[in-house]
Amino acid sequence: MDLKEKAARQAQDHVRDGMVLGLGSGTTMRHFLARLGQRLRSGELRGVVGVATSAGVEAQARRAGVPLTTLEAHPRLDLAIDGADEVDPRLDLIKGLGRALLREKIVAAQADRFLIIVDESKLVDRLGAGPLPVEILPFGAAVQVRWLQGLSSRAELWLEEDGRPIVTDNGNYLVRCWFEGGIVDARALARALADRAGVIEHGLFLGMTDAVIVASPQGTRTLTAAIP
Repeated sequence: MDLKEKAARQAQDHVRDGMVLGLGSGTTMRHFLARLGQRLRSGELRGVVGVATSAGVEAQARRAGVPLTTLEAHPRLDLAIDGADEVDPRLDLIKGLGRALLREKIVAAQADRFLIIVDESKLVDRLGAGPLPVEILPFGAAVQVRWLQGLSSRAELWLEEDGRPIVTDNGNYLVRCWFEGGIVDARALARALADRAGVIEHGLFLGMTDAVIVASPQGTRTLTAAIP
């Protein structure tokens, strides 16, 4: 069993009969959905439904036999479960390299609890070890990229292998921003991004996480925020 599968199996302990779940994106969630579907088919769990955060996750859930619903039908979720690209000691996150950050943030905001499942390689001392994805409108995209270059060490429109811009499920583009030495003040950066017209959302998930299940070769452990 690989580390992502270990973390995904541990997360099953948080799922109860009748729950409405937010279903995040990423490779770890594939393991979670497969196991959740097995439990539902066997009758070990009953009445669980999920809200998918991307078209890809929706397809995975259907293949696994996990019933789906919408935020319109269930605006309040019992639990959102997702992976992360980076987790710092405050349990602040960078997410979105799975290209679904906007819907992931919407779903997480509607959940009573937000649980992250990762392997230990995702733990960082400071956010910004890797790129921060930012979702932007296609209109004036080059202008937004230049502005983001002024906030970061480097910013580039995220492209497919054939050179076309990656398009999210929402019809928007993604920019990846790098920060040499990491992001010094994530909250100030989040405010600047939120105030910028044309920037739809960013991959900083700050103050949202309730717990993180971390898998390592030694086993799994659950982290809670070190700083309120």
